[in-house]
Amino acid sequence: MSSPVIAAAERAREAGHGLALATRATKDDALGRMAGALRADVDRILAANAVDVARAEADGTPANIVDRLRLTPDRVEGMARGLEEVAGLPDPVGEVVRGSTLANGLEMRQLRVPFGVVGMIYEARPNVTADAAGICLKSGNAVLLRGSSSARSSNTAIVEALRGAVGAAGVDPDVVQLVPGDSHDSVKELMRARGYVDVLIPRGGAGLIRSVVEESTVPVIETGVGNCHVYVDRAADLDKALAIVLNSKTQRTSVCNAAESLLVHTDVAEAFLPTVVTALQEAGVTVHGDAAFQAYDGVVPATDDDWGTEYLSLDISAAVVPDLEAAVRHVRRWSSQHTEAIVTEDLGAARRFTAAVDSAAVLVNASTRFTDGGEFGFGAEIGISTQKLHARGPMGLLEMTSTKYVVTGDGHVR
Repeated sequence: MSSPVIAAAERAREAGHGLALATRATKDDALGRMAGALRADVDRILAANAVDVARAEADGTPANIVDRLRLTPDRVEGMARGLEEVAGLPDPVGEVVRGSTLANGLEMRQLRVPFGVVGMIYEARPNVTADAAGICLKSGNAVLLRGSSSARSSNTAIVEALRGAVGAAGVDPDVVQLVPGDSHDSVKELMRARGYVDVLIPRGGAGLIRSVVEESTVPVIETGVGNCHVYVDRAADLDKALAIVLNSKTQRTSVCNAAESLLVHTDVAEAFLPTVVTALQEAGVTVHGDAAFQAYDGVVPATDDDWGTEYLSLDISAAVVPDLEAAVRHVRRWSSQHTEAIVTEDLGAARRFTAAVDSAAVLVNASTRFTDGGEFGFGAEIGISTQKLHARGPMGLLEMTSTKYVVTGDGHVR
């Protein structure tokens, strides 16, 4: 007899076969109903979330993790709008990636197709539950959702709402399921469900991601932690630079695209450091600085651990560098290859930085907080990949498909 996890995967695979054949109209109707269900059930979802948040706070969970866990009416509305935005996007399934008539008369087409069954393993952040369900449904995939036990009540309420809406649209509700069980054994079983699950996507801290990558027999799309940098170049507009640093660091600290390190060219350090240190400290940020930054009150000495840390809090490491090349070397050594930004009015410097920095996203004169599927116009995102195979950067609908070749002949033999 199948275990509960494998049984859920079997139901997902069967449901996914039907979803792969669904029309865009059917999928978009389901997404619209899913958005409506979140709005209709907002009080029940928030009540369930309050249970999770209270338990987390009682357990002494760090404030940044509690922030990721917490839902508000605005955040639930954002989840609903995300589903509606996905509904408004083109359907990737069936798109012809390339095609031609070969010299022998065979017609060859490469088409986008769903993966089949996608497993999501993620920490806190119950908004991922709705985002993943919506993106997977639109791209024709069934999804198995394994959130952390800390968000179990929230995720259960959200999935109940979504499954009811999916069923009302005439789609098998088993295309959206929570993985049964709260123990780590259920996670391990999902990671080893090769043949039942086609791909796994982990979202969370470095420990979770490393565990999934190293222990899974199911193929993994690796989403990475965000040790993101802002480099203020010698040719920077310092007013722009200040706004970008503050937004990158303080707009929301608990997310992977928040800036964790600041680099400043020595030629503008005398003018910029007093202003940026004061502004960061007024915003409640602790600056972990090199010798140049330590000349200012309240700056604490930075260590190698600081340069490599994804704080997810009101902390930032900071250093003065002699030139752009030194900034690039620092980024190459310490970056998690998520997002880096340069502030400069020098086109040549911008080109050099974007070419030399090997990260999933490199921004010029813009906040690191823009590395986001919604901000990129992808609708909701299922994660931000920092690996180089299959997908890199924010993953939207296209990244949730594979391809197959359809070759049509007329009695051709080789």
